[in-house]
Amino acid sequence: MANNSIPKKRRLKDPISFREKITQKNDLKPVKDSRVKNLFKKVIDLFQKLTRIKVLKPLFKILYLISLIIYPRYVRNSFKELKDVSWPKFGDSLKLTYAVIIFAVVFGAAVALVDLGLGKIFKIILLK
Repeated sequence: MANNSIPKKRRLKDPISFREKITQKNDLKPVKDSRVKNLFKKVIDLFQKLTRIKVLKPLFKILYLISLIIYPRYVRNSFKELKDVSWPKFGDSLKLTYAVIIFAVVFGAAVALVDLGLGKIFKIILLK
């Protein structure tokens, strides 16, 4: 007796993006949009409305070709990557700055002490 029923299709979960995994892992809260980001979004919306006008399409094609010549692919990709960067908050960057300054002072003092000690040892050995 053969089972003639149609096999059930497996339901797959929607794939989670890398950014979503990181935010879930670190429990990061999304950063509120600043005035600059809102202004940038408004400019992009205006630009998109202008590109829908048929009379201006040849002009935008020419500008696009010029931008390909002026800005190499590396520069364009760099700006795309900078949009995806999550910058630290001011307090976090201040703490990291203090940590770097303290490390530099301690490391500089350690190097100065080693230099002073080795200098005295070599003077004793060479001037004997």
